[in-house]
Amino acid sequence: MEADDVPPGNPPPAALNPEKDPDEWTTGDEAMTGPQRSYLQTLCREAGEEFDASLTKAQASKKIDELQQKTGRGESGPARQG
Repeated sequence: MEADDVPPGNPPPAALNPEKDPDEWTTGDEAMTGPQRSYLQTLCREAGEEFDASLTKAQASKKIDELQQKTGRGESGPARQG
């Protein structure tokens, strides 16, 4: 069985641990992470928006969601070939 395989009858991990709203994160008021910073800089550049380095983790997550919608990246964007 591959690491990504889920045995029949078991819910996927996402169903066991649904994604929390960034406003409810216990560490949401900390500085954004390095990966958030990098991805947000890319999204801001693509969207023609100014990057705000002072965002918290929670604020960065919300901004990433917003810019993914605007740029067509992310889950709701076009499917990517791997």
